[in-house]
Amino acid sequence: MSALAPNLTADLAPESPQATPAQASQSAIIFPPGDLYSDEPPLETDLHRDQIDLLIRLLKSFWSARQDFYASGNLTIYYSPNQLKSEDVRGPDFFVVLDAERKPRKSWAIWEEGGKYPNLIVELLSESTAKIDRGLKKQIYQDIFRTPDYFWFDPHSLEFEGFHLVDGTYQPIPLTEQGWRWSQQLGLYLGIHQGQLRFFTPEGELVASPEESAETERQRADAEQQRADAERQRADAEQQRADAEQQCNQTLRAKLRALGIDPDTV
Repeated sequence: MSALAPNLTADLAPESPQATPAQASQSAIIFPPGDLYSDEPPLETDLHRDQIDLLIRLLKSFWSARQDFYASGNLTIYYSPNQLKSEDVRGPDFFVVLDAERKPRKSWAIWEEGGKYPNLIVELLSESTAKIDRGLKKQIYQDIFRTPDYFWFDPHSLEFEGFHLVDGTYQPIPLTEQGWRWSQQLGLYLGIHQGQLRFFTPEGELVASPEESAETERQRADAEQQRADAERQRADAEQQRADAEQQCNQTLRAKLRALGIDPDTV
């Protein structure tokens, strides 16, 4: 999705008769605060919002034990060489910065983060942003951000492309037999699963969401309970068989004694 620069205005303040020209000039300028919140436009569809949220939750859950990364989406990145939050901004739909402190942020200002740019970016195509995502943004991420891994995905048409930075130029990431593309930065595959962009482990396992993990655990617990129930039923049946056999033996011994035969000598 495209990012818009903050809509900053320079409202002129009325000058007092005692104000000097320098004071009047200074009072006429309103500088952007240093802690601006992300100024991103609204997402275009539910699919876009759900996809961004899914990618964030998947990675945070999969890397739950790690504290050395930052993953976010639809958040403004400020990268002005003049360290101004009124120019040079972009808002990737999903991005990951490695070797960064894992904490909530209002936005990402390069000069406040040790000069770190995203290691991976995913843009979600839409009718209004596809041309920019494939062109201008790709150029910026290649030449300015120097982001090693760049992907785009269309939640509607399922168009999926990926690029890795090689000698300063994005080169297409080849598809695997499963239709996935490898991210060197994450050490994971990205691919389409049930109409959504998902992560896959190097072993080919789907990175499960917290909800999917909970459902899998529930199914495992159910299967374990069914196994325990089946084992108990088998044990009950075995006990019933043993009881029936013992009863049969006792009946037979009683009949032998009735005939004057000692069953222990037969």
